[in-house]
Amino acid sequence: MPQSSELLRFFLDYCSAECGLSANTLAAYRSDLTDFLDDARIADERALESLKPARLVDYVDSCRRRGLAANSVWRRLVAVRMFYRFLVLESYIESDPAEGLQTPRLWKRIPDFLSVEDVESLLSAPRDDARHGLRDRAILEMLYATGARASEICGLDVDSINFEYGFVRCFGKRMKERLVPVGSRALGAVQRYLESSRPLLLKEAAEKALFLSGRGKRLSRQSLWSLVKKHALQAGLATHVHPHTLRHSFATHLLSRGADLRAVQIMLGHADVSTTEIYTHVDMDRLLGVHRRFHPRG
Repeated sequence: MPQSSELLRFFLDYCSAECGLSANTLAAYRSDLTDFLDDARIADERALESLKPARLVDYVDSCRRRGLAANSVWRRLVAVRMFYRFLVLESYIESDPAEGLQTPRLWKRIPDFLSVEDVESLLSAPRDDARHGLRDRAILEMLYATGARASEICGLDVDSINFEYGFVRCFGKRMKERLVPVGSRALGAVQRYLESSRPLLLKEAAEKALFLSGRGKRLSRQSLWSLVKKHALQAGLATHVHPHTLRHSFATHLLSRGADLRAVQIMLGHADVSTTEIYTHVDMDRLLGVHRRFHPRG
């Protein structure tokens, strides 16, 4: 009889090979499901199938007592439901105790974003030294110019950018490819990095990664997060600024200036336009301006 840890490994292999999920998603599923199996004291296949639905409700309560946010609880329930569906699909168990489990409804939280002025301050924060400053500025420019995720920026190769036509080729979730326009300022920053900084960082001529670490290897997602936070502090911005903040700012600024929602959806790589719609919020100053301009008694 397979142990729960072995079944979890089978599930993660399935998610990787059959579903094409990213390494970050697989790590999250592993963490969430390990927590569930430990909390419910599930050791093997028999215990998984005999689990009562009420025990799943107890697990939700346990997560809340531990102070987990609604988003975290929701993510863990999604992982549990997917795990059980896999077990039934592969005939490890016959019935799914999580079948009737409802995931909690979530408020659509407006994402944090920077003003145009704050973005300019952040992009100007790196120094112009040839080794790291030009690299960091090119990275920040690319994050804001494309709205790409941190993992997508780290995954860029030297030949991912078409300088002639101003496009970058990104590979998003499940390795889905998309082309995103890049503005002249970001292209210029990358060109300066390629000419003056990357040759100093490069250790092996065969390395094809665009953005390199100090060791000459592909820059990691963790290092990218650290450099964004470092330059945000240098620019005097809030400590919660991270790569996704620039992605949020990219979408918000485009839509607030009249960009087509469908076009922004394509550039962000969202499968569903409802995911992009969260960026259609506008600030109060703009609302007041519209009201005063168009209302008869404004």
